[in-house]
Amino acid sequence: MTSAPGRARQCWLASADGQDPMSQYCSLHLERVRPALKTMHTELSLPGSREFTLSDFDFELPSELIAQHPASERSASRLLDGRANRPVDRVFRELPDLLQPGDLMVFNDTEVMKARLFGEKSTGGKLELLIERVLPPDPLGQEPPHQVVAHMKVSKKPMPGARLHMDGGFTATLLGRWPDEHGALFRFAFSADPHAVMLAHGHVPLPPYIEHADTEQDAQRYQTVFAREPGAAAAPTAALHFDEAVLAAMQARGVARANVTLHVGAGTFQPVKVEDLRQHRMHSEWYRVPPETVLAIEACRQRGGRVLAVGTTTVRTLESWAASGQTSGDTQIFITPGFPFRVIDVLLTNFHLPKSTLLMLVSAFAGYDTMRALYRHAIEQRYRFFSYGDAMLLHRSPHA
Repeated sequence: MTSAPGRARQCWLASADGQDPMSQYCSLHLERVRPALKTMHTELSLPGSREFTLSDFDFELPSELIAQHPASERSASRLLDGRANRPVDRVFRELPDLLQPGDLMVFNDTEVMKARLFGEKSTGGKLELLIERVLPPDPLGQEPPHQVVAHMKVSKKPMPGARLHMDGGFTATLLGRWPDEHGALFRFAFSADPHAVMLAHGHVPLPPYIEHADTEQDAQRYQTVFAREPGAAAAPTAALHFDEAVLAAMQARGVARANVTLHVGAGTFQPVKVEDLRQHRMHSEWYRVPPETVLAIEACRQRGGRVLAVGTTTVRTLESWAASGQTSGDTQIFITPGFPFRVIDVLLTNFHLPKSTLLMLVSAFAGYDTMRALYRHAIEQRYRFFSYGDAMLLHRSPHA
């Protein structure tokens, strides 16, 4: 990713024409939430729109712009305001002044688990588990208790039935692959409560591009100040910039708040590998839109306010609900340019990995050429990228 520092690939960051492209809780509530809902299309793009490929979302990034540590203070991060024709460089704590009384800001309240666990096989071979989700107990009591789904990093995969000896003194018995016998993940039964052993013996699941081992600072800062629903293997990073002072300033300005839950999986870091985006298989994540949030969105529409999503996980949650009418369940929604957004008006997000589904999502929301120009500006102005990096504020494109 750093073979050409300071110079981005033309397919993403350079303008194609050489000019700057910036110059309900039940489904019955759905039609009322957004009076002019567009017809949902299952295709990746709308009829007549450009067909994008994976190469359209590739770019070069100098390695020194990948943030390895958080800013000194949460709200001291930089904020690229990309709503107007020309980008504006700001500081994150200015965000409340950019909002309007009557707006609704929706947060993802998932809590990052200490999901990285270490252990060894009976042969002594070292291994690592990254917990993707904790499974609910079998209501019939026929399955072993304390089951989890995890990624497994080991030199030679053990066979089903193998008992792994984990750091901290508990064991993990391999039950098989998940969600089926061909699945990429593994299902284990722990000898103790998964949340308890993660809290006592787990490590912060830092992204693969962060090179240091987790520290106490990471335990605090790779977590939002309002996290309350344990279950994520990665943080909703756009929300990491909020501190109590910014939240209080939003409230004083008359901006309402609501929450959704989406337990972010490690798949969020995986790049798309197929050039034809229609062949990409999206990872699955569990979400919930509570009844009070459905009502808050309806009230926001009635008073003429805007719905602001904090992060792509909030977008995926609300747009999954809007597309399906289901307020909870698993989603594999894959948002690319041409997607007809139903709920979100404004998006706060971090800067994303090349070839990632998240980069495709923000390009669908704000416009492909707009995002190209904003990323070019961010690199030129030395913004910090990815999970511990800076943020950007975007309006929905009139074509989205």
